[in-house]
Amino acid sequence: MGPMSEPTTVSREQVLRFRVAAQQLDREGIHGDAAILDLGVQDTGPDGAAWALAIRGAELPADDLVLAWTLRGAPHAYRRPEAAQVAAAVAPWSEADASKRIFDAARQLKKAGIPVLDALDHIAGEMRDIAATPVVKGDLSAALTERLDDPYLRWCNPCRATHTYEQPFRLAGLQAGLELEPGTSPPVLHRIPRWRGAAKQVPEHLDPVRAVLRFLGPATPKLVAGYVDSTVRDVRGRWPEDVVPVEVDGVGLDVLAADLDALTDPPPARGVRLLGPFDLFLQGRDRELVVPDEAARKDLWRTLGRPGGVLVDGEVVGSWRPRSRGRKVQIAVTVWDGSGVPDGVEEQAERLAAFRGQAFSGFSEE
Repeated sequence: MGPMSEPTTVSREQVLRFRVAAQQLDREGIHGDAAILDLGVQDTGPDGAAWALAIRGAELPADDLVLAWTLRGAPHAYRRPEAAQVAAAVAPWSEADASKRIFDAARQLKKAGIPVLDALDHIAGEMRDIAATPVVKGDLSAALTERLDDPYLRWCNPCRATHTYEQPFRLAGLQAGLELEPGTSPPVLHRIPRWRGAAKQVPEHLDPVRAVLRFLGPATPKLVAGYVDSTVRDVRGRWPEDVVPVEVDGVGLDVLAADLDALTDPPPARGVRLLGPFDLFLQGRDRELVVPDEAARKDLWRTLGRPGGVLVDGEVVGSWRPRSRGRKVQIAVTVWDGSGVPDGVEEQAERLAAFRGQAFSGFSEE
């Protein structure tokens, strides 16, 4: 960390406007790239990564992207030419980090004297061997279970079967050089063409710690660790030296020095976007800052059936859910202050319908 200095005070509004601009949610027109691909674009839900890119004006051929399980074991889209560098960027940084990322799967491995990092390498090797041809996730898991010893396996009540733990399975996928075929359910995995293993070095723009600071900053090591699913100690050990302190609502945070001007003088956040449930703008671990009202947070970040967020001029003002009926879709909008549907939401709803290949048929009750 750089030399200590008096923190710059910034407001919550400045932080949100900074994030809107950094994540290119204010961008108009059509573009061939999106900055958030540096961190990966989560592909969860029916609209997923494609919609997150679309509302940022990014139109990329599907072949230009690679989809893989990475941070938090969630599927994320990245630029295909960077796949090997991404594999290096998202790999666990230490034994403690690896243990944290795979949750309870680490307990049996440690009891058996198997280092978690070694276990993940072993799983990756077996997965790659099995996936010589495209394979459905369930078949890959079953074949993998046959090859692994007891410390790698668990009894699964929903499946009524013994199989490998889910997180090690997911985190080993990209390290094995396997990608997910978009639009497949259950997922189909196959080898990434011309795979030569993870890169030896991680370019600065793909470093997850720096990327979270760029897109969800200002932040603390604890907030970044929550996003990555790492330990605070590991993140603190990788904390950039080129950060400067800021204070938001009395809380001390860090921002990359290169981003300080953009944070203190962000452009106006104008426009409306229908954020997907797992859009990056909603993925920060400082939810109280993004949505101060507790009841609103409970609505937006539900454990099951999570809705999307209605972003209006840099503020998340409500939630939305699609209601598909054949070739038509309605949108149920909940505005937390009880006011009507904001101007601009209908236009974005029509945009979503067109994106889905449907016709927008109006708003529905929640």
